Amino acid sequence: MYPELFNINLKGLLGLNYIPIASYAVCIVLGTLLASLYGKYTLKKELGISISNNFIYLLFLAGYIGGKVFLYLERPQYYITNPNAVLDTYSSGFVFYGSFIFVIPTAIWYFKKHSLPIWPILDVLAISTTLIQIVGRTGCFLAGCCYGKPTEHVFGMAFPVSNNLPVHPTQLYESMLLCIGLVIMLVIKKHKAFNGQLFLIYLSYYGICRIVLEIFRGDVRGQIISGVLSHSQGIAIILIAISLMAYLRLYKQLTINSKNHEKSF
Repeated sequence: MYPELFNINLKGLLGLNYIPIASYAVCIVLGTLLASLYGKYTLKKELGISISNNFIYLLFLAGYIGGKVFLYLERPQYYITNPNAVLDTYSSGFVFYGSFIFVIPTAIWYFKKHSLPIWPILDVLAISTTLIQIVGRTGCFLAGCCYGKPTEHVFGMAFPVSNNLPVHPTQLYESMLLCIGLVIMLVIKKHKAFNGQLFLIYLSYYGICRIVLEIFRGDVRGQIISGVLSHSQGIAIILIAISLMAYLRLYKQLTINSKNHEKSF
């Protein structure tokens, strides 16, 4: 794996010989830039909404804090004795669902404050989020984290952290599933029935993928029920339930509106 893409030689400047540039951090930044470009372009073109950079910075901050908070909650005893490890780019990263749970309420608060349409923008954020995840999981693969359980299958790969045993490359599994999800959302986007449809489909689709992927994960995971249900699986189940209820409600409202529209003629 390639946890460091390259080093910047400082030649003793500020008492440092070099600064290592982590592949994971680079991928997160690249994913964020890609998602931001897509989001700003799509919102301007399709909704006539101009989103300021302050909104992007706000979401990035919320995602960073949420990802680190949930990382701490996965192994609280370890991080209590090793507090600096939470912020270490090489020994720790982020918990996606932690970032997500912090980002979405922050985004909704911003939309309400500036009187912006919530569901249409959440549809755009669903695709932007998927882009970040695809690139971010590639960073996980390069860094050698978030690996799977040992396997004898031909597609097994060895990671330094897993003592060079062939394991499931769950990072690549997730990236591929997210690519499929991205294609599905882009196709549905052309025939979207109601605002919020893409976002709710994303919640359910990724939730199902995450529940399955967690079964193959071999790294240290936060557990709700040891060996049975991880933190991420628990969160995924809750979000799937919420998304299904919201989907049915919005679809029912669409049906009612359609009938009322027909009666008016």
